[in-house]
Amino acid sequence: MKNQHIADGLNKLLANYQLYYQNLRGFHWNIQGKYFFELHIKFEELYNDSAIKIDEVAERLLTIGHTPIHTFQDYLDTASIAPAKGVHGGEQAVKTIVANLTALVNQQKELRTQAEESGDAATGDMLATFVEEQEKTLWMYNAWLK
Repeated sequence: MKNQHIADGLNKLLANYQLYYQNLRGFHWNIQGKYFFELHIKFEELYNDSAIKIDEVAERLLTIGHTPIHTFQDYLDTASIAPAKGVHGGEQAVKTIVANLTALVNQQKELRTQAEESGDAATGDMLATFVEEQEKTLWMYNAWLK
């Protein structure tokens, strides 16, 4: 099928976003400590943004004639981002977010190059937009950790 390698990359990205999203939900629900109010709100902003991106990736897969994976088992089998369990502290949560976002940015940069080389400018544009926004987010969360 045309652009199968792009579809495979988008499905892996979708799986990684789903794990990242679920990690964020867990952080939002379980955060404790003196940064509770600040981080509870920030984690909600991040997971709401991720939900939008998840939908965009899935719809891009459909647009290029492929089927997005859609079961939790598919996500666990495909993702390179690991589930984060038992995280209650702000610093640990933010460090995990930075690691997860870094993985997403790197994956998106690589997939963007592949998409553009195969003539799929729309996928490349979508990923470029994600990366631009997420690099700024990474800068902010890294600054918070200092």
